[in-house]
Amino acid sequence: MNSKGKNVLLVGVGGQGTILASRVLSEGLLAFGYDVKMSEIHGMAQRGGSVSTHVRYGEKVFSPVISKGEADILVAFEKMEALRWLPYIARDGMLIVNNHEIFPMPVILGQAEYPSQLEKTLSEAVPRCVVIEAAKEAKEIGDPRVMNMVLLGAVVKKLGLDEMSWEETLKACVPSAAFQVNVLAFEKGMNLAG
Repeated sequence: MNSKGKNVLLVGVGGQGTILASRVLSEGLLAFGYDVKMSEIHGMAQRGGSVSTHVRYGEKVFSPVISKGEADILVAFEKMEALRWLPYIARDGMLIVNNHEIFPMPVILGQAEYPSQLEKTLSEAVPRCVVIEAAKEAKEIGDPRVMNMVLLGAVVKKLGLDEMSWEETLKACVPSAAFQVNVLAFEKGMNLAG
């Protein structure tokens, strides 16, 4: 076990499965013997607002909250959320971002514009930026809702936790009818992060 703790910040928009992905990650890490702390923050999540979950793990973890500049990995389920949470990435941290846009209400109402060329902005801000077509991959698998597991698979690979078996954790965390498609999505994410 890596004794140095890691901080993973998952951010997205309500309804994207950010919290489920964090729970699977936390449960898996606990099963593998890590001390894990998880904290969820819902900002009007049910209405498409911002959602963030902090997952900290290691030999011993005291606080569940990740401060600015401390995230080893920022996982953004939506590009604008990646931009919003950039200050939380550690100097040598990594950004895994879903190449997906969800327009907030001001953009929908024509009161604001969605930033153009966000991918370029993000990759210039974070040298270790990995863009994943998670929404597209989930759709191709046959269930757009498993986009979160595509991203989680990528995170697990980048954290070097892919040698462990995650199937039992997935089985415990997702409905049995959705188990197989979640495993496919998770494996797809690991391959994409390869």
